[in-house]
Amino acid sequence: MFTRAAACIVIVAASLLAGCKDREIVTYRAPKDPAPATPAPAAGGDTMANTAVPTGSDSLIWTAPAHWVAKAPGAMRKGSFTVKGENGGADADLSITAFPGDTGGLLANLNRWRGQLSLAPLAAAELDGALQHFDGAGLHFEVVDFVGTASGAPTRIVGAVLSRSGETWFFKLLGPEALVAGQKEDFLNFLRSVKESAP
Repeated sequence: MFTRAAACIVIVAASLLAGCKDREIVTYRAPKDPAPATPAPAAGGDTMANTAVPTGSDSLIWTAPAHWVAKAPGAMRKGSFTVKGENGGADADLSITAFPGDTGGLLANLNRWRGQLSLAPLAAAELDGALQHFDGAGLHFEVVDFVGTASGAPTRIVGAVLSRSGETWFFKLLGPEALVAGQKEDFLNFLRSVKESAP
């Protein structure tokens, strides 16, 4: 005899069986999110703009040699100067940039500069031999002098790295080999002028 309870059991069983059927798998393609815009490299060949955000600190001041021509720093630079070439020759560029943290470490940053001169990267064991430790007005700089080529011409970088207060500052003079070599003492005197700004 088919009872009301049996009828309920049949209905529930039928519902459960219906819910167990395989559903059709549907696929679709979603468009990729657009890639974030990459800032253009800073003038003078720096690619740091692509890997770090400049610091907002303007806590250092300096005095440049009188024959260095100041120019607008731009978005990525704290300071910028042109050193005029001799007898109408190519100019050199002095850039000052600052970034939070260690921006990948001293070795990586020096090898970035070496890459701009088509030089092989330094190994970690070679780092100390490439550095000149230089003390200015209460600040300690790591100074380097690299000679290579850029655009087929002999090119030199005399640069300094300063780590302080959770920031890394870069001072780089880049240009024709003879011009930059002749400006090295002025560059070191410039570093001697760099100091903390008054609070």
